[in-house]
Amino acid sequence: MAEARGRRNMSVIRLTVLRTEQLTPHMIRIIAGGDGLAAFTPNEFTDAYVKVVFKEPGVEYPEPLDLHAVRAQLPPEHQPKLRTYTVRYFDQAAGELAFDFVVHGDEGIAGPWAKAAKPGDELLFVGPGGAYAPGAEADWHLLVGDESALPAIGAALEAIPAGVPVRAFILVSDAAEEQGLPTKGDAQIHWLHRSAGDDLVRAVRGLDFPAGVVQAFVHGEAGFVRELRRHLLDERGVRKDLLSISGYWRLGKNDEEWRAEKAAERGR
Repeated sequence: MAEARGRRNMSVIRLTVLRTEQLTPHMIRIIAGGDGLAAFTPNEFTDAYVKVVFKEPGVEYPEPLDLHAVRAQLPPEHQPKLRTYTVRYFDQAAGELAFDFVVHGDEGIAGPWAKAAKPGDELLFVGPGGAYAPGAEADWHLLVGDESALPAIGAALEAIPAGVPVRAFILVSDAAEEQGLPTKGDAQIHWLHRSAGDDLVRAVRGLDFPAGVVQAFVHGEAGFVRELRRHLLDERGVRKDLLSISGYWRLGKNDEEWRAEKAAERGR
């Protein structure tokens, strides 16, 4: 998930939770709207993402809330936590913006918030950013990811034109976490299960690539992403300009730790 360079607009958009939907045992969809939606400017990307803002309890923040001002005025421990979430859909006519949250009990910040969310609750975020959308230059598309990439994969599948070949590999915990992913494309969607020992790298390595130019989207846990980057670029000859690939998270790291690790790697 590439982010735009330079100073981004950090003014916070305020929405209200309209309703929630339990998509699977561990994935909840939050549908939000309200007057603040007028400040949301959609982009052309199917991996359009925002930074959801979670305030620190007991801290008073300047109004209107601007993250640049917060960072300048408050110590790090009082600054809000940010979590990245892909826009699952934006329905301007209905006044709805939807995000899918993975929930694993009481772990983390965003998941427990989504589990407890109810109509009328406040949803704060900045964005959107984004970098990927299925392009017309490709003869076929490869979509690979885990639960963290599933909203972007779902949006990409909906954007692929009728009849265009798609191969999708999605890793989830078990069959209960599978969900319907509509598409007009000629799609073969392969659900892989951690409970069965399935592996994304092994699955992609075993794929018989269709003929023609491929555009690939590979996102999720940093370990498999790194392996597939080498495989696709060095062994399969996928064009670098047609490869969207990024580690959304790393096993054993929280979001702040993973961002710091990525920043350190970029600085080397």
